[in-house]
Amino acid sequence: MKMHLNLATRDLDASVAFYRRLLSAEPTKHFADYALFVCDEPGLELALDHNAETNVLEGAHYGVAVDRPEDVDEAIVRLRAAGYPIEVETTQTCCYAVQNKVWATDPDGRRWETYYVTEEVGERDNDATTCCKTEAATAAASLACC
Repeated sequence: MKMHLNLATRDLDASVAFYRRLLSAEPTKHFADYALFVCDEPGLELALDHNAETNVLEGAHYGVAVDRPEDVDEAIVRLRAAGYPIEVETTQTCCYAVQNKVWATDPDGRRWETYYVTEEVGERDNDATTCCKTEAATAAASLACC
């Protein structure tokens, strides 16, 4: 079984270059208006459609959960070597887990995290969390402390 995502992109060639690095894979189809990546690791079919008018909504992000901590390190090397700006987070408590991750942003502004969970924990976030802290979680934390 594989997940299938279809994303619109303003610049198909730039997006194909980004996803080659993020997924460490080559597209199985690549035309002037469409590209398709089919990956076993992660189990994903990613279709990219050219649409010069696409508008990425704020607040959403995407992720690749990896099986080994070395996979995060390998993603850091791939993305950095390709010249993409990245953010590396280690031992970050986020979404009830301690994680090591690298963030990169595709050419249309979609944020992607490649992450490895080192430990499950009972708190959603902590004071240092910046990745996906919600307004509700921030409000609840401020009430709990006062």
